[in-house]
Amino acid sequence: MNIFVVGLGLIGGSLAIDIKSNYKNSIIFGIDNNTNHLQEALELGVIDHKATLKDIQEKSNAVIIIAIPVDASLNLIPTLLDTISDDTLVFDVGSTKRSICEVIKNHPKRRNFLATHPIAGTEFSGPNAAQKDLFRNKTNIICEVEKTAFKLQEKALGIFTSLGMRIRYMDADSHDKHIAYVSHLSHISSFMLGKTVINEEKNERDIFDMAGSGFASTVRLAKSSPAMWTPIFQQNKKNVIETLKEYINNLEHFKTLLEQDDYSAIYAEMKNTNHIKQILNGIKETELIKK
Repeated sequence: MNIFVVGLGLIGGSLAIDIKSNYKNSIIFGIDNNTNHLQEALELGVIDHKATLKDIQEKSNAVIIIAIPVDASLNLIPTLLDTISDDTLVFDVGSTKRSICEVIKNHPKRRNFLATHPIAGTEFSGPNAAQKDLFRNKTNIICEVEKTAFKLQEKALGIFTSLGMRIRYMDADSHDKHIAYVSHLSHISSFMLGKTVINEEKNERDIFDMAGSGFASTVRLAKSSPAMWTPIFQQNKKNVIETLKEYINNLEHFKTLLEQDDYSAIYAEMKNTNHIKQILNGIKETELIKK
């Protein structure tokens, strides 16, 4: 099986590693505008060969993974679909789905494309960040599956299952709305918390010495790539703004309670929010029982 991975960062690189491990006869071709990343991926064994977009045209029955910033995907995927064979599968792994589904909805080879979003990752980037089993027991959201040719759906699901992913189906609009709350908002919160501390705590040594594990875990996402996240916020602007309004209202309410010395209300707010622990632990326990 010929696999072309376009974008050799954390997600693309990790997919390459796991596919290579699970499909012994696969050949992994890497494509990346960053020549350093391309060479690094080759030296690390993440890919088998360097390639270009033109090389894709010469292969039939291939799998093409698009793992680049979502704004670049909007330009690349329609052009790529123009050149592929009828039996080639293309899927992306971007964090927004509505824009890409919209831009290719009338493409003659729409049936060759599958819109996916594996919910996995770290704050690190580049081929060196790629890791084995990153996707095991992680959810992969698939949008508009009915618009992809059935045989290509089966091929994709076979790959995802071999990597240990759980599959969930969702329409693109619902995906973007829900992911704004559980992913995009948390990244904004992390970036802005980091900014607040940097602006107010001018002495970097003080930040280093006094920052506990709580601060470190909360600002972990602030180490994420701006080149990746700025286009995500742009494409999901409407939903992100709505989530920010609600989040800011909650912060303002908490501030008001402090100003009013209403600590019983503050206690109640935090106690009620502790329910998030039961939600997350309950889901994990349910999944373990299923296994």
